[in-house]
Amino acid sequence: MNSFDGIIEFVAVAESHGFSSAAKQLGCSTSHVSRQVSRLEKRLGVTLLARSTRQVSLTDAAQIYYQRCRELVNGLEQANESLKTQQITLSGTLRVSAAGAFAEEHVAPALIAFSKSYPELTIEMDFNSRFVNLIEDGIDFAIRYGELKDSGLVARKLVDRPMAAAASREYLLRYGTPTHPTQLKQHNCIVTNNDHWVFENSNNTISTKVHGRWKSNNSNAVISACEQGLGIAYMPKSSLEKEFESGSLIPVLEDFWGRGTSSWIVYQNQRFLPLRARLAIDYLVKHFSQWN
Repeated sequence: MNSFDGIIEFVAVAESHGFSSAAKQLGCSTSHVSRQVSRLEKRLGVTLLARSTRQVSLTDAAQIYYQRCRELVNGLEQANESLKTQQITLSGTLRVSAAGAFAEEHVAPALIAFSKSYPELTIEMDFNSRFVNLIEDGIDFAIRYGELKDSGLVARKLVDRPMAAAASREYLLRYGTPTHPTQLKQHNCIVTNNDHWVFENSNNTISTKVHGRWKSNNSNAVISACEQGLGIAYMPKSSLEKEFESGSLIPVLEDFWGRGTSSWIVYQNQRFLPLRARLAIDYLVKHFSQWN
C-alpha cells in the first residue's frame, strides 16, 4: 500500500501548479505535500515535477503517469462520495464570491433555500466586486457576469441576461425619447463598466459610444440615478423588472435591445471541490434552468 503514498499530493500539485496552492486545496502544510511528492519520486526513481521559482510543471516522463494517477484519484473520490450521498449531512463552511444585483436578488435567496436542507452547513457570501483568486482566497466558487477570460477555471452557465434600456419619465419629457441607438450621443447616459453599448436589430450589431454625468459599477446606484432623471441606463433587463412594473422607469429603444451576456458559476477543477460545493453548484444550475 506504500506505493499509493504521495499520489494524491502529486496530482494536486500537478493540477494547481504549486506546492502551496496544493496544500491549501488538501488542507495540509506545504512541507507535507513536498515531502510526500519527494518520497514518491524516490520510490519511482523518476523526477515527476519540474520546479521553478514561478510554478511547478510536469516533466515529460510524468505526463502519462499523471493521467493514470488522476483516474485513480477520481475513482477513489467517486467511491467515497457514493457512500456519503446515501446519507448526506453537509457541514463546514461554503465560501462564495459574488457581486451585482443578480447575485444579491437571485443567487443569494437560492443559496438560502439550499442551506435550509443542511442545518450544519455555514455559507459565507462575499459581495466584494474585486476579481478574487479562488485558491488564495479560499473561495469554493464564484458567480461572474460577462465574457470569461481563459483562466483555467471550470465554468457552468447559470442564465443568459438580455439587455434593456430605460429612463425616467422626467428625463424623457425634458430631453426627448431616442428612437435609434446613434441618437444616444446627444443624451446623458449612465455608464456602468463599459461606455460602448451594443444594440442589435435584424441581426445587425450597433455599437455606440456613450457619455454622461454619472458612472458606477453598482447596479442599484445606476438605477437610482436613472430614476432621479440623470440619464438613460442600459443594463440586464432582469435588473430593471421591478422599475418597469412600478413605472418608475420607462423602456426605451426596445427594438434594439441586445442579447447581452451570461452569468456563470466558476470554480477550480472538480476534483478539488468539497461535496458541499458540488451539491450547491448542482442546486444552482438546476434552480436557474427554468429562470426567465
